[in-house]
Amino acid sequence: MSRRPAPAAVRWSGYVVVAILFAVACAYLSQWQFARNEERSTQLDLVAQNYDADPVPLTELLPAGGEFDPGDQWHPVTLVGEYDNDSQLLVRNRPHGGTSAFEVLVPFHTDDGRVVIVDRGWVPPGADGPDPDVVPAAPEGPATVVVRLKAGEALPNSGRSAPAGQVPTIHLPLIADAIDGGDDVVLDAYGLMVSEAPAPATTPNAIDSPSEDPGPHLSYAIQWILFAIMGFVFIAYMIRSELRHRREDAADRADAAAALASGDADAAARRAARRPRPVKVRRDRDAEDEDALLDSAGR
Repeated sequence: MSRRPAPAAVRWSGYVVVAILFAVACAYLSQWQFARNEERSTQLDLVAQNYDADPVPLTELLPAGGEFDPGDQWHPVTLVGEYDNDSQLLVRNRPHGGTSAFEVLVPFHTDDGRVVIVDRGWVPPGADGPDPDVVPAAPEGPATVVVRLKAGEALPNSGRSAPAGQVPTIHLPLIADAIDGGDDVVLDAYGLMVSEAPAPATTPNAIDSPSEDPGPHLSYAIQWILFAIMGFVFIAYMIRSELRHRREDAADRADAAAALASGDADAAARRAARRPRPVKVRRDRDAEDEDALLDSAGR
């Protein structure tokens, strides 16, 4: 028993429901991309506002006991004190120079008794092993260092660890537990080195300035909106095509009925021409001659 097709209204309602659900999903994804674009714009504004600003004392942006303001990201500050070279750490697996490089972290003891983690730059892995061959040392004794403030990083989601003398990420509480004087470590922010005085003979490679690329988020958001519109356009096209086919089929049936009712000879002839005709079998000429001879002999 054949199943009857669903009524057109039911099918069209299903089409519209699918289009609405697709549009809702597209709207959600579009808003997500708009939010990411807004976040990226905020980051670029901070870079433009703070990156090349004049250095100020650390206490001006991060007083003792105060909290780091995310709006001060990238702003240069001046540190006065001494490096603790014995507590140097390396951050592994950092993407610099096309390699899995290491960033060099050295605690800096400021004159007000705090310890600021300074990222002095990066060094490449060794020629014959994963660890760097040479790590330039920080200046000994009293120094004045200009750094750009950055918020600390989260622990890696993978839970990966690092060998002694290294850390998997710049997670400030983890670093504070790994060095002497950790109780005084500033946990809200660390510093990316800009300059050191006195200047050492060699320094790690400078970390590149942040990218100014706004990213593809805005274009992706617009694309999702267009996809939602295209979903409705496609459903409208399907319904319109079905209506057109139904009108054509109805017109054909009406023409056939009119032809039968009026006894249209031409229409009847066309229908007869479409009927299959019996196939005449053509006999072989030699067989016909043989039959004629047999008939003559029997007379």
